Amino acid sequence: MAYASQEARQDLLASIAEAIDELGRAMAALGDAYDQLDERTGDALEEQLFRPAQAAYARAQRTHAGFAERHGLEGRTFAAASGPGAPSRGTRAFVEEAVESIEEADNILAELQDSMMPVEVGDPELRAGLADVRERIGELPERARRLLSTLGR
Repeated sequence: MAYASQEARQDLLASIAEAIDELGRAMAALGDAYDQLDERTGDALEEQLFRPAQAAYARAQRTHAGFAERHGLEGRTFAAASGPGAPSRGTRAFVEEAVESIEEADNILAELQDSMMPVEVGDPELRAGLADVRERIGELPERARRLLSTLGR
């Protein structure tokens, strides 16, 4: 039974890491979009999308590290996502890419929560962390769509 619990915890940790990687990709895409915007629109992107995504990314990393530490699992460090994308793709493509990554991270975490694994491993801090990350990213796709609707106006 202990082996199954340890394996379940490893799987859970791997799923959280996958969501963190998606959030890292979203932040990289938002950074690429920011580089193409005027100051006013760039500030709006930073306030409405980048900072909340960054906060969710940091919270997810803390949740991952805390869970690993509490259960004697090997944690992981997360490297920044790949460098700048091709500027010719345009701001809209970068923001849409960020939205796709945010939605994928949310889907991963939702599936994890729906699986009841966080409950089964008996870790309230993990459950709270996952809920917090999902709350932080929940509004980002709609905010991105509103921001995209103002581009070029």
